[in-house]
Order: sequence, then C-alpha cells, then structure tokens
Amino acid sequence: MTIAHEIVINGDFRIKPVELPEDSLEKKVKDIVHKAFWDCLSVQLCEDPPTYDQAIKLVGEIKETLLSFLLPGHTRLRNQITEVLDLDLIKQEAENGALDISKLAEFIIGMMGTLCAPVRDEEVKKLKDIKEIVPLFRAIFSVLDLMKVDMANFAVSSIRPHLMQQSVEYERKQFQEFLEKHPNSLDFVTQWLEEAADDLMNQKYRNALPAVGEASGSGDSPRPDPVAVQNYAYLKLLKWDHLHRPFPETVLMDHSRFQEFQLQLEQLTVLGAVLLVTFSMAAPGISSRADFAEKLKMIVKILLTDMHLPSFHLEDALTTVGEKVCLEVSSCLSLCGFSPLTTDKEAVLKGQIQAMASPDNPIRRIVDSRILTFLETYLVSSHQKPLPTAPGGLGPVQTELEEVAINFVRLVNYNKMVFSPYYDAILIRDVCWVTWSEVILIKFRLKDKSSKVSLEGDESSVSRTFKEQNYIFCSLFNEVTSGIVSGNKAAVEAVLTGCRV
Repeated sequence: MTIAHEIVINGDFRIKPVELPEDSLEKKVKDIVHKAFWDCLSVQLCEDPPTYDQAIKLVGEIKETLLSFLLPGHTRLRNQITEVLDLDLIKQEAENGALDISKLAEFIIGMMGTLCAPVRDEEVKKLKDIKEIVPLFRAIFSVLDLMKVDMANFAVSSIRPHLMQQSVEYERKQFQEFLEKHPNSLDFVTQWLEEAADDLMNQKYRNALPAVGEASGSGDSPRPDPVAVQNYAYLKLLKWDHLHRPFPETVLMDHSRFQEFQLQLEQLTVLGAVLLVTFSMAAPGISSRADFAEKLKMIVKILLTDMHLPSFHLEDALTTVGEKVCLEVSSCLSLCGFSPLTTDKEAVLKGQIQAMASPDNPIRRIVDSRILTFLETYLVSSHQKPLPTAPGGLGPVQTELEEVAINFVRLVNYNKMVFSPYYDAILIRDVCWVTWSEVILIKFRLKDKSSKVSLEGDESSVSRTFKEQNYIFCSLFNEVTSGIVSGNKAAVEAVLTGCRV
C-alpha cells in the first residue's frame, strides 16, 4: 500500500538503481562474488577447445530479459529474438566448434539499441567498442540492468492513472478494517476538524459583527461550510506542532510530506520577507530588473539552505544575508548609474533583515499570511483556469510558491478522495449538522416517536442545546455516518427524512 500511495502522490516518483555504499560489507561481498564469476567465465573461454556452458547460460538470461521488454504487439521482434538466440541451436554450434560469440553479441547489442530508451543510446553505443568477450558480457548486463529500471519507470507512469482509483478504494478499505478493530482511530481527526471549524467560525463571526450603530441580531449568523472546514484544516497542518501534538490519523502516512511542506514554507516566508524589504528600499530602477531579482533570490536561498537543520542559527545567517544583500544592492545601483546605499540606509536594511529571525516580525507575519491565503485560493481553484497569481510582494518567489502549492494540492485532493466519507461523517455529526442560516427548526424524533428535541434560536443557544442533547440522537448520527462511509445515499436520506418534520 505504501508503494502504491507513493506512486499516486509523487508525480516525480522514479525507481532508481541500487547503489551500495562504497565501504559497505554488502558491496565488498558483491564485488568478490562477481569477480569470481567473471574470472571463471574467462577461464572457460580460454580453454582449448573453449567451454561455452556458462556463456550459453548468460545468453539465455539475456534472451529472457530482452523478451521481457517487448509489448504484446511486438511479434516480429519476438520472433527475431527467439530465432537468433535459440539455445538448443547455440549448444549444437558450440559442440561442433561453430559458435560465433561475437556474432551473437552483435545481434544482442543491436536489439538493445532498438528496445532501449533514448537516454541509454550512449551506453549501448559504447558496447560496440568493447572487443573482448568477458568485459563485453559484463557491460551488456550492466546496461540491461539500467534498461530494466527504465522499463519499470515506464510501467509506473503508465499505470498511475489506473492505479489512482484502485488505490483510493484499497486505502479506504484498509483503514475501515483498522477502524473496526480500533474504534478510537478517528479521535485525533475529530479534534483536528473541530478545531478548524471553531477557528473558521470565530473568524467569520468577527468579520460578520455589525459596525457601530448597526442593528445586531438581524441577518444570518456565520456558519462553517464543510468544504471550507476541510480546506482550513489542511492549512492548519502547515503550522502543526509536531513535537507536542499527535498527527491526525488519516494523514499519518503523509506526515513527513506535511513536515517538508512546513519547512519549505518557513524558508519561503523568510526569503519573501527579505526580498520584500530589500526591494522596498532599493531604487525602482533596480527592483524591477528581473536578472537582479533572480540573482539576489538565489544568493539568499543559498544562505538559507540549511534552515531546517537543528544546528542552523537563523540570526547569524540573516546577519550574513544582510551584509551580502547590501553589497549586491550597492553594486547594482552603481552599475545602473544610481548612488549606492548610504551608511544609514544600509544600517536600516540590515536591521530589518535581522529582525526577520523572529516569527512575530510584522513583515514576516504579513508574508506568511499572504502565502497561506495563496495556498487556500489555490486549493479552492485547483480545478479551475486560470490559476491564482501570487499576492502582492510575493512575485519574486512565485515559482517556488507554485511548486509547493501544486504538490500540496495534489496531496490534499488525494487524501480527500480516500477519507472524505469519514470527514463528512464527522462534520455532519459534530460540527456542521445544524446550518444556522438555512434551517431555523429541525426536530429529531426519539426512538419511542413521542418526544422531540427542538433546536431553535440563535447560534449559541442551538449549539448549547445540540451539545446537551447529543446523546438523544447519537444513534441517528451513527446511521447517517455508516451510510455516508459506505456510500449508501438511500440509507442516509431515509434517516434524514424520518428525522425532519
């Protein structure tokens, strides 16, 4: 499941050849065994008459490898390989002293050139320059190993679209089986979504507060939209306290990815803030020069490369960044015919850059807020064209920001495909069941069909009643949850129809 998940999530997933560490015991043993094997083959071929038993076995392995590269429609190539590399015929030729190994090798190299990826053309071409049989066979197997990796990567890219849906269903099934054995496996997910809903509701409620002199109490109160709650919850993962808070269960498989996103965004925030204050102080003539902006960005990026390491000291690094930035800005000003930065301006610019070490720095917080807004917008409009542009001040880091956004949205969308039934069930049951602006009165029937619980009034009273009476209609929620997770819309509608009056 882990490999399938990696293939679907990581668009750049590639199988790589195994490279053992130079001084490892495994590599030493491998080198010794391989040397013994090729030395044995060399001795056999140098006998008089030569012994071809081991060489014929190698030809058989090469034949099987070449056949494995063929697609079902490659009938002509399959017939050629089978005819020329006929092991029975080759054995008869060896017994009669008529075997021409060089001719077989020439055919093998030609077929490898036909079947290999363009990236391997140079390696195959070099095989033609090897004249000795043993080194040639050794090189052939080396290139065939690379071709196997190429074929595996081709197969991965081919099955990725078909693997998507199967992987979604498989991961959901595996999680459902785990959930049945461990009923509390959604506790952290529930807490995560509830916190997101509360935060989002508080933000919208503050934005919806009437201005001084306006009537209060009229109009609808803000409510959390389930989709918005989920999107906001994913953004919260980019600010997660990984040392002190358990990660939600449904995103645990991608824990390292979200950590990587978080580190990348922290670096981008500092980078964007440094460039923002630098270009604000520089003359308009140089701040608009794309070549200078790119050069300055690369310099700062290099100096912040190890920002994620525990041994990295941001304050010291920003001191160096300030010195280098002032030097580059003054140099560019001089080349453009402007006066270089004065001592006072340099001191101010260095001080502003050094202040970026604090997460509470106002400029850094503004950049951080704009980055999160951009990611949220990208998440909402990921299926629309055109895609959103970077907010003001983030133009110099737009390329890096879009790269993070694309990978983040791909991961989020896949996670939604797998676990959205559980998220919907949790939000319906605990967070967004009552939609304040749309429903004034919802009545839930009890098991005896005689008592009813009314949820009415303003937001706070309904919420309080909802919490106090949760035990009454918990069984109804469980029915709805089961229907949502299983995709049984009819069952869900039947429960809701029976509950609403």
